[in-house]
Amino acid sequence: MALGVAGSWWLAQRSGMAWSWLDAALACLGALLAHISVNALNEYTDFRSGLDLQTVRTPFSGGSGALPGRPELAGATLVMGLLALSLCALIGLYFLWAKPGVWRPLLPVGLVGLALVVAYTPWVTRHPWLCLVAPGLGFGPLMLIGVGAVLLHEVAWPLALLSLLPFGLVNNLLLLNQFPDVDADRAVGRNTLPMRLGRSRCWPVMLGQFALAYMALMLAIDTGGLPRGAALGLLTLPLALNVVRGARRHADNIAKLQPFMGMNVVVSLLTPVLAAIGIVLGA
Repeated sequence: MALGVAGSWWLAQRSGMAWSWLDAALACLGALLAHISVNALNEYTDFRSGLDLQTVRTPFSGGSGALPGRPELAGATLVMGLLALSLCALIGLYFLWAKPGVWRPLLPVGLVGLALVVAYTPWVTRHPWLCLVAPGLGFGPLMLIGVGAVLLHEVAWPLALLSLLPFGLVNNLLLLNQFPDVDADRAVGRNTLPMRLGRSRCWPVMLGQFALAYMALMLAIDTGGLPRGAALGLLTLPLALNVVRGARRHADNIAKLQPFMGMNVVVSLLTPVLAAIGIVLGA
């Protein structure tokens, strides 16, 4: 969202459009609520399915792992997920009501986002290739195109291109984090890419997605006209390549893989922030 807001702000400044920091903050709140909702619903579903009881937890396992020790909180977790989803939808409805010009670009994004939150754990995780791209779709195109629709009243080509940066990074984040959970996921009916291909054959997919992410950033600068300062995001490229090296060498040795999983988290979080800082400084 920092990347989406920074890119939208720069495009608004360039075109002389009015800018609302209140709308930007409200859009960020909506994105945060969507994230809370999908996490809480996933937490609840994984507890009810028994997945949490079978997972050999690492610092990168999905969910908090809290409910097996506090099962009485399961109902509250479900309520949290549904309440966050409802508030997110209300924010979207507010924008559709208050800004009639945004409904055409925003409504499809909002509907797909809500469907993704609801369907992710019970359905998406049963389809390996869809499970691969769903996280990046939520944190990439849906969030960046959505915030652009709210703040710019259009689908902005530079933001759509830039959205492929978090798309590739977040897909790889979830993909590598699935490596330790293959056996537990299989036991409850999930069907992830490490299960379909085997962990040792996933590294080319990671390499391709990192290539897509960093190439999208460079194209957004070259053809989308974003400030060259956005290239600060390229500073994490050596770390990303090292993550791929770790995934190739240690796919079946989770203990040796964990440092690279931590490095992958750093890449996914730091890269968009650096690009956002570069956009603001280069404006």
